[in-house]
Amino acid sequence: MSIPEISVHELALRLADHDPNLQLIDVREPEEVAIASLASFTILPLSQYREWSPTIATQFNPQAETLVICHHGMRSLQMCQWLQSQGFTNVKNINGGIDAYSLLVDPNIPHY
Repeated sequence: MSIPEISVHELALRLADHDPNLQLIDVREPEEVAIASLASFTILPLSQYREWSPTIATQFNPQAETLVICHHGMRSLQMCQWLQSQGFTNVKNINGGIDAYSLLVDPNIPHY
C-alpha cells in the first residue's frame, strides 16, 4: 500500500493552521532533535520503538490525520508503513523531512 506524502511547503501551511486534530510525529533520535526541531511534534525515536510501540493506539487516534517527519523522509516512511499496519487510516510522510524544511521553508531551522 502506498503512503501519501505532503511537501514541506504544505506542512508549513498546516502548522500555521494550528489544527488541534492534526497529529505530528518526529521519529528522529534525541540528538538530532536537539539540533533542529519543529514545535508541536511528539518525539518517538525509532531506536526506542520497544518503549513507545505498545501504547501507540492509545497515545494517538488511529483515525486522525497523522504527519510523520524525520531527517530526509526514509525513517518517517517506515513509521508510516508501521502505523498503517497498526490500523492508522490517515498517515502522511513529510517529503524531504526536516532537511527539506530547513532548506525550503525556514532557514532559521539548523541544517545538519
